[in-house]
Amino acid sequence: MTADKASAPQTETTKNNRAPTLPRIAPLYWLLALAFLYTLYFAKSLLMPIVVALMFALLLSPLVKLLKRFYIPRTISAIVLLAAIGGPFTLLGIELADPAQKWASRFPELVQKTTQELDSLKNSVTPQPKPAPKEKSFFSFFNSEEEVPEPADDNPLSQRLTQGSLEMLVSALSATPVVLAQFLTFLIMVLFLMIFGPNLYRQATHVLPQVSDEQHAKELVERIQRELSRYILTVSLINAGLGITTASVLWFWGVEDALLWGALVGLLNFAPYVGPLISLCVLSVAGLAQYGMGWHALLPAAIYFGINMFEAQIVTPLVLGQRMRLNPLMLMLWLILWGWIWGVVGVLLAVPLLVCLKLVAEQLNLFRPWIELIEAPA
Repeated sequence: MTADKASAPQTETTKNNRAPTLPRIAPLYWLLALAFLYTLYFAKSLLMPIVVALMFALLLSPLVKLLKRFYIPRTISAIVLLAAIGGPFTLLGIELADPAQKWASRFPELVQKTTQELDSLKNSVTPQPKPAPKEKSFFSFFNSEEEVPEPADDNPLSQRLTQGSLEMLVSALSATPVVLAQFLTFLIMVLFLMIFGPNLYRQATHVLPQVSDEQHAKELVERIQRELSRYILTVSLINAGLGITTASVLWFWGVEDALLWGALVGLLNFAPYVGPLISLCVLSVAGLAQYGMGWHALLPAAIYFGINMFEAQIVTPLVLGQRMRLNPLMLMLWLILWGWIWGVVGVLLAVPLLVCLKLVAEQLNLFRPWIELIEAPA
C-alpha cells in the first residue's frame, strides 16, 4: 500500500516532465522550417538549376537504364538523349528569337497605345467639361499676337507603365549572364546525374549504416522514380499538345506570331490557375495590338480559353485520373510560396515539386495528415 502511494507521485512527476516536451520542441521545428525557406530564397541562383536538373534526370533515367540493357554506355546514352531533346528546343528557340525580340521592343509602345485607347474610350463614355473661355480685356484688342494653347500634359498612367516596361526590359537584359550560367550548370548536372548518379546511390546504400535493407531501398527508389518520370512525362506531353493546338488554331485564324503564343501558353500551363490567367492577359494584349479596340481583339484569348477549358476539364482528369488530385486552395498557397521564393521559375516548378514530395511521402508512409490535407476534395 505504501509502495503504491509512493509510486503514484513519481508517476505523476514523470508525466509532468514529459508533457511539455512537445511544446518546447515545436518552436524549434518552426525555426528550422523558416531557416530552410530563407535558405531556398537566398540561394535560389544556386539551387534552381540543381532542382531542375534532378527533375530532368528523373525523367530520363529510365531511358538510360533501358539503353544500358542494350550495352550502350551511360555516357553515350545521356549525351544522345540530351541532344535528342535539346535539338528541337534549340531550333524552336532560334525560330522564336526574332518574334520575341520584336514584341519586347514593341512592348513600351504597345503599353502606351493601349492606355491611349483606354483613355479615349473613357473620354467617349464620360466627356470632359469644356474649359470656360477667358475674358478679354480692353488691351487684348491692341495685341496682334495670337494666343498659343498650352500643350496638354501627358497621361501619368501611360508614363508610369512605359517606365515600368523599360525597367523590366533592362532588368531582364542584366540577368542574361546569370541565366546562361544557370543553364550551363543545369546541363552539367543532368549529365553527371544520369552517368554517375546510379553508382553513387548504390554505393551509398551499401556504406551508410542507416540503410538496413538494401534491396528494399533500391525497390523504393525505383518505384518513386518510375512514378515521378511518368507524371512529368504525362504533364509535359499534355502541355506540349496544348501549345501545339493553340498555335495551330491561332495560325489558322491569321493571328500574328502564332508559334510564339503557342510555346508561351504551353510553358505557362505548368503553373495551374496562374499560368492560364497570364496567358489570357498576354493574348488579349496581342489581339489588341493586331486588331485594335474592336471585338476581334478578343479572338486570340477566346480561342485559347476554349482549348484550355477542354484540356483542364476533360483531358488532364482523364489522363492523370484521381491519383494526382490536389486541393485548389492548398495548390494556390503552394504556388504563392514558390513564387515568392524563386519567382517565375518557382511558379513553374511548384506543382511538379508538390507531386514529387507527395509521392515520396506516400511511398515512405510519412506525413499522412499532410497528404490527406493536400488531397482534400474541393
